[in-house]
Amino acid sequence: MTEAITQIRAKGLQTAVLSNNFYLPNQKSFLPLDRKQFDVIVESCMEGICKPDPRIYKLCLERLGLQPSESIFLDDLGPNLKEAARLGIHTIKVNDPETAVKELEALLGFTLRVGVPNTRPVKKTMEIPKDSLQKYLKDLLGIQTTGPLELLQFDHGQSNPTYYIRLANRDLVLRKKPPGTLLPSAHAIEREFRIMKALANAGVPVPNVLDLCEDSSVIGTPFYVMEYCPGLIYKDPSLPGLEPSHRRAIYTAMNTVLCKIHSVDLQAVGLEDYGKQGDYIPRQVRTWVKQYRASETSTIPAMERLIEWLPLHLPRQQRTTVVHGDFRLDNLVFHPEEPEVLAVLDWELSTLGDPLADVAYSCLAHYLPSSFPVLRGINDCDLTQLGIPAAEEYFRMYCLQMGLPPTENWNFYMAFSFFRVAAILQGVYKRSLTGQASSTYAEQTGKLTEFVSNLAWDFAVKEGFRVFKEMPFTNPLTRSYHTWARPQSQWCPTGSRSYSSVPEASPAHTSRGGLVISPESLSPPVRELYHRLKHFMEQRVYPAEPELQSHQASAARWSPSPLIEDLKEKAKAEGLWNLFLPLEADPEKKYGAGLTNMEYAHLCELMGTSLYAPEVCNCSAPDTGNMELLVRYGTEAQKARWLIPLLEGKARSCFAMTEPQVASSDATNIEASIREEDSFYVINGHKWWITGILDPRCQLCVFMGKTDPHALRHRQQSVLLVPMDTPGIKIIRPLTVYGLEDAPGGHGEVRFEHVRVPKENMVLGPGRGFEIAQGRLGPGRIHHCMRLIGFSERALALMKARVKSRVAFGKPLVEQGTVLADIAQSRVEIEQARLLVLRAAHLMDLAGNKAAALDIAMIKMVAPSMASRVIDRAIQVPQGSPGRWLLWAIKSRLSFLGLSETRADQGPPPSTLCLPGLWSSRPEQ
Repeated sequence: MTEAITQIRAKGLQTAVLSNNFYLPNQKSFLPLDRKQFDVIVESCMEGICKPDPRIYKLCLERLGLQPSESIFLDDLGPNLKEAARLGIHTIKVNDPETAVKELEALLGFTLRVGVPNTRPVKKTMEIPKDSLQKYLKDLLGIQTTGPLELLQFDHGQSNPTYYIRLANRDLVLRKKPPGTLLPSAHAIEREFRIMKALANAGVPVPNVLDLCEDSSVIGTPFYVMEYCPGLIYKDPSLPGLEPSHRRAIYTAMNTVLCKIHSVDLQAVGLEDYGKQGDYIPRQVRTWVKQYRASETSTIPAMERLIEWLPLHLPRQQRTTVVHGDFRLDNLVFHPEEPEVLAVLDWELSTLGDPLADVAYSCLAHYLPSSFPVLRGINDCDLTQLGIPAAEEYFRMYCLQMGLPPTENWNFYMAFSFFRVAAILQGVYKRSLTGQASSTYAEQTGKLTEFVSNLAWDFAVKEGFRVFKEMPFTNPLTRSYHTWARPQSQWCPTGSRSYSSVPEASPAHTSRGGLVISPESLSPPVRELYHRLKHFMEQRVYPAEPELQSHQASAARWSPSPLIEDLKEKAKAEGLWNLFLPLEADPEKKYGAGLTNMEYAHLCELMGTSLYAPEVCNCSAPDTGNMELLVRYGTEAQKARWLIPLLEGKARSCFAMTEPQVASSDATNIEASIREEDSFYVINGHKWWITGILDPRCQLCVFMGKTDPHALRHRQQSVLLVPMDTPGIKIIRPLTVYGLEDAPGGHGEVRFEHVRVPKENMVLGPGRGFEIAQGRLGPGRIHHCMRLIGFSERALALMKARVKSRVAFGKPLVEQGTVLADIAQSRVEIEQARLLVLRAAHLMDLAGNKAAALDIAMIKMVAPSMASRVIDRAIQVPQGSPGRWLLWAIKSRLSFLGLSETRADQGPPPSTLCLPGLWSSRPEQ
C-alpha cells in the first residue's frame, strides 16, 4: 500500500487517511503511519466522530476539495464501506492488499506496482549462497559482468523453493529442492526440467529451460534454471478487476491449454517412458497414502476413511496422457493484455496418467471458499455474475474440445483430488515444523488438512449416492405402521403403506436441491452464514455462558440479563438474526433469511450447542412458532402490532395451550372457553407449562381455547392474541424440573379469569384454532429436534473432555472400555438422529409440512430419547462444576420440552425420567 500511495502521488493525485484512533497517555494521538504520505489526515479522536458516521467522510472530502464521485475509499470493514458508497464514493474492500491494489489500478487506469510481481525478500531459512551461484551462472551464460546478483523469492512456491534472479541484463528463475530430509520421490526437479524441455518442442507454452545442476555443492541442493517469463499470474481465481467476458476468456484459455497438454504425442517428444502406462489412479492413491503416512502428525478421521474408500472405488482409466499433476490457475502465466497462456509452471508432480485427474484438480477452486489461505476458492462467489464457468460447464468445455463423452464418476475424481491436496498440505505442515517449507502459510496447514479431507469425504459420499441410485430397483418388503389409522396415506404396490417413501413434489418444490448432510455442502451463501454463526458462537456466546449461568442462579434471575441483550445487538449487527422462518412461509424474504428447513437445520443444530444462542439470534421457542404463526395467518394489523416487535427482539411471547385437567396434546380436549360478548371475546381457563410467560419482556400470549363446544370436533377451537397487560391474567407459580426454573422466561402455571380481548385479535377466524395449531406444530417440532442434536453434541463434547482428565483404577477414564463404549454409542445415536432430522426437513421442503407429518412424528420420538440417553451417559462421568451445571440445565430443558410427570411440589425425578414425547402437552402422552 505504501508503494501504491507513492505511485498515486507521483501522478499528482491526493491521498487522505480516515483513522478511528485514540489518544495515548501523553495526549498525542495514536497513528503509526508516515504522515507525509497523506495530503489530509482525519483522526476520530480529534474530530469527535468516527467511521461509519457520514460526517467524517464529508469532512475529509471538504478538506480535499472533492466531490464524492471524485474519490475512492478503501477499508476492510463492510459497514464503513457501505456508508461511503451511500454517499456516492467509489469503494474497495480490502480483504487482501494485493487484490485491492489490482482493483485500485483498474479504477485509476495506471499501474501502482514496480519490480517483479509476486516476489519478496528471501526468507532467512531459505537463503542460498550468492557467490557460488553467481560463479555458476557466469559460466553457464558466458557473462563477464562484475555487477551484483539480485535475488528474490517467489511467494507462491509451496513445495520447491523458487527464486527470481537478475544478473547483468538477464532475468532468470531458479527452482531447487528444499533442504533437509525429504519424502521419497518428492521434489523431483530433474523431472520438471525434462518435461518442460520436451513439451517446448510440442507447442505447449512452457518457460525456456537453460540448465539442470545436480551438484549440491553449488547452492546446497540440486536445481535448474530457466528464463523468466514476464506476465500475469492470477492468484485470486475470482479474477477481481476484470470484465465478465475477460474472466470467461481466461478460464477458456486455461481449459484450452490443458487440452493441448493432454493431446501431446508421447512418442514424438520422447516421453513414452516418463511414467508407467495404465493404473494411474491406483498408483497415485498408493503414493499419496504413503506420502501422507510419512508426514502424519495426528489421526484425521476423514483421511482414514478416504484411505479405506478410495482403493475400493477406482475408475477404469480410458486414456494415458501427460498429466501436469498440479494444474490450476495460479500455475499459469498470462499475457498482460490478452487472455493467452504464455507459460505453464510447476511441473513437479507431472507424469503419465489419467487426464481426468488434471481436469478435476483444475476445478478445486470451484469448491473452496474465498477465505481458504493456500488455494483461494470461488465457492462463495456468484459465478454467473462474474462470468466464470461453473465446474460442470468447465468440464463439458474440456470434453467438447477433446471429443470425449462426459464421465459419470466425476465425484470420485474430485474426492481423489482433495485427498491429494490434504496429503500435500500435511507434508508442508510437517516441513514447517522444522522450518523447511517455503510458503507463508505453511504453519497454518495443520488445520487445513482436516478441512480439505472433509471436503474430499463429502465427494466420496456423493459418489456413493450416485452408485446407489444406479443400482437396479427391487421392491423391498414394507411394514405396515397403523395403516388403519390413516386411510388417506399413500400405499406401496404390495398394499402396505410406505412410511419412508417421499411423496411426489409439487411444482413449487421441484427446484429444491438434494439432501445436504454436511454444512460444507451447503450453498455458498448459507455455508458462509453457517461459518459466521460458528465464529460468533466461539467468540461471543460460549465465553459468555459462565456469566449467564451465574445470572440464572442469582436473586435477579427473573430479570433479563443485560449481557443477553448486548449479545442480541451483536448478533443482529452480524446478520445472525431471524434465521428460522422457512422460505416457503416467507418467499420474498421480507421477514427472515430465506433459508429452507434443511438449510436452517444445520444452523439450528449449531445454535443448539448453547442454551442461550437461540435467544441471542432471536430463534428461540416459543417466539419462533408465534412469529411464524403471525406470518402465515396474521392480518396486516396484527403483524404491525405483534410481529414486528417480535422480529426486532423488542418483545417476547408465549403460547397458552396445555391444561392441567386434560390430555391437551390432543387439541380437541382443550377446555378453556372463549365467549363472545359485544365487541370482545371473554376468556376463562387454567393453563400450565406456559414457556416464557414469566419473562417481563413477554407482551403477547397466543391463547387457544373453545369458541363453540357444539361444532364439529376440529372446528371448536380458536386462537386469540392476548396482550399480557390485559386484566385477569394471574400467574400462579413457575414450574420446575430438577429444581431449575429456567428463568427469566420460566414455565408458568396461569389462570385467565374474565380476560376481555378485542374481536380483531382473533387469528384467521373462529373455529380455525386446530388448523393453526397443526400448522404451527410442524416447524416447531423440527426446530426442537435440530436443537436437541446440538444439545447432544455439546454433552458428548463435555464427556469426552472430562474423561481425558479423570483417573480411576490407575488409568485415565478415556482408557476404560465402558467409557469408550458409551462415547461410541452416543456418537452413533447422534449421527443416526441427525440423518433422520435432516431427512424430515428435506421432505418438508420438497413436499410440504403435511406430507412430512409421519417423518416429523418419527423424529419427535427419536431425537429427545436419543438426547436423554446421551446426556445421561455424560452425567455418569464426574464433571467439574461448569460442566455439571450445563448438563443438568440441558437435562432440565429436555424435561421441560418433554413435559414429564414432574411438578414443582413433587421433587426431582430420577435421572432417567424423560419421556420421548417431546411435544406432548400432558404427562400421560
